[in-house]
Amino acid sequence: MSQRQVLQVFEQYQKSRMQFVQTVAELASRPQNIETLQHAGVMSLLRPLLLDVVPTIQQTAALALGRLASYNDELAEAVVKGDILPQLVYSLAEQNRFYKKAAAFVLRAVAKHSPQLAQAVVDCGALDALVVSLEDFDPGVKEAAAWALDYIACHTGELSQAVVDAGAVPLLVLCVQEPELTVKRIAASALNDIAKHSPELAQTVVDTGAIAHLAQMILNPDAKLKRHVFSALSQISKHSVDLAELVVEAEVFPAVLTSLKDADEHVRKNATTLIREIAKHTPELSQMIVNAGGVAAVIDYLGESRGNVRLPGIMMLGYVAAHSENLAMAVIVSKGVPQLAICLAEETEDHIRSATAWALGQMGRHSPEHARAVAMANVLPRLLAFYMDAQSSEDLQAKAKKALKSILQKCTYVPALEPLLHEAPSNILKHVICQFSKVLLHDSKARRLFVTSGGLKKVQEIKAEPGSLLQEYINSINNCFPEEIVRYYSPGYSETLLEQLDKYEPI
Repeated sequence: MSQRQVLQVFEQYQKSRMQFVQTVAELASRPQNIETLQHAGVMSLLRPLLLDVVPTIQQTAALALGRLASYNDELAEAVVKGDILPQLVYSLAEQNRFYKKAAAFVLRAVAKHSPQLAQAVVDCGALDALVVSLEDFDPGVKEAAAWALDYIACHTGELSQAVVDAGAVPLLVLCVQEPELTVKRIAASALNDIAKHSPELAQTVVDTGAIAHLAQMILNPDAKLKRHVFSALSQISKHSVDLAELVVEAEVFPAVLTSLKDADEHVRKNATTLIREIAKHTPELSQMIVNAGGVAAVIDYLGESRGNVRLPGIMMLGYVAAHSENLAMAVIVSKGVPQLAICLAEETEDHIRSATAWALGQMGRHSPEHARAVAMANVLPRLLAFYMDAQSSEDLQAKAKKALKSILQKCTYVPALEPLLHEAPSNILKHVICQFSKVLLHDSKARRLFVTSGGLKKVQEIKAEPGSLLQEYINSINNCFPEEIVRYYSPGYSETLLEQLDKYEPI
């Protein structure tokens, strides 16, 4: 056998290996093929190819493994059990940029499924290798490494802390400043996922100067980047007043308000979430948002949105209104109540209805003037209906009840109280009767209207426990009217008159 023929055998073997990994990588990109590949024992066949002498075969084998591991946690578990991770980590430090990208892709594909799998990636020493890769000259390697670190950090505070301890944060902040958009996006996303877990982790992100670099990108034309930027600033702001103030000091207002009109729905939602996270902390921060035109902008945003994206805007108005009478009045003057009434009517999801009920309660609870503004939007009957509907979630029932009570305790607007008199259960009714007892005492017109609209008759029909608060309020109302009128509207009065007629003997 000639030398040429001998070498041909090796060439043929190399071609076959190459064809095999390329075909498997291609098949693994389609979900319908995954189970068949798994049952054919693809994992054990790919593993030795990661150490192949041909770099292209190594890279393609890693790509195929990443696609398989990405599909479900069972396959990711197989990568861990197959002792493949240490091999990949070693290669991250040694190999060329194409292999580094593929290796980081596999680590990310394994880590994304659960905290346990992410911990397995950490345990095999991946963090140091990934952090070193953040300094690689190739943007693709930086992106792949940042993505893997993001998927590790997103699960728990402990995993995030491990990423921080490996020295990733300063390098991620440098990545945010890179010219490549994809690197900027993933780095901003990773900072977001580190900051979200605790004030301490958020502080670590802030200490590396992240806020200033993130704030500079608020007006960047790229929608995906802005999503991550607003999300990261929200996650920093949510933890404490100090962190929220640092974000405000980076001059995010009024630039953030222009993003409420952005073409991208997620940018609009994340920008609103940022405003909410700042507003919730103190009256001063809320007042700053009001002064910047933030309340009016969020109300417009609610008018232009539908569904889940409304939620942060609804909550933001509730937080602002909760702080003080003046701030609640600022929301009312900006026509926040009619917009929330529309949300209450249009939305079908209970958690959005709950938030809207809560926000309306925060606005109406301050004074009779506030309660009147809320009651005039005709939301009280709807809140009552949600409270009484057996189909409503427990949270919606609780929020609707609390909102009703807090508004009713201040409400002196008779036309809004009237319908509740006929529909409310006794635990709500006592608040309605209480308000009537306050109003009727000083208002003769209201007393007349109360009689002609059937209110007094309805009060006489209420069966209250003797000595209960409800009975006391009923007595207070009855004391506002002449005894004959009260008697006239009491149940059984006509029968009493007829009895008297039967007994009456004409002279």
